[in-house]
Amino acid sequence: MAHQVDQGSAALVRDLKSRGLLDDVVVVWGGEFGRTPMGETREKTGRNHHIDAFTMWFAGAGIRAGQVLGETDELGFNPVSDRAHVHDLHATLLHLLGLDHQRLTFRFQGRDYRLTDIHGELLHKLIA
Repeated sequence: MAHQVDQGSAALVRDLKSRGLLDDVVVVWGGEFGRTPMGETREKTGRNHHIDAFTMWFAGAGIRAGQVLGETDELGFNPVSDRAHVHDLHATLLHLLGLDHQRLTFRFQGRDYRLTDIHGELLHKLIA
């Protein structure tokens, strides 16, 4: 499936760029978790959810092109450098959309909440 997805994703980014829209649109390709790098034998061999290391890619609206952030061990199991939390990702995406994640705070039942919880640092290496 990677070949089919790659063609469609590249076509989207090329189309946005050719129309002059890529500077205003953030393209995010990923999910909320990765998959374990090795198969696990159950009824069928499969791969479990993996929260510690997964791949995403971004394009447009202030993303620095050609950047790689983070690295895993040789098995793709544990992060070994530039680990980023999902709250950092959310803070960075909100920043690219022109919103300060720390100002999006609301009070509920006596506690302050925000979209990035009480965490989130900008991933400056991703920002142009």
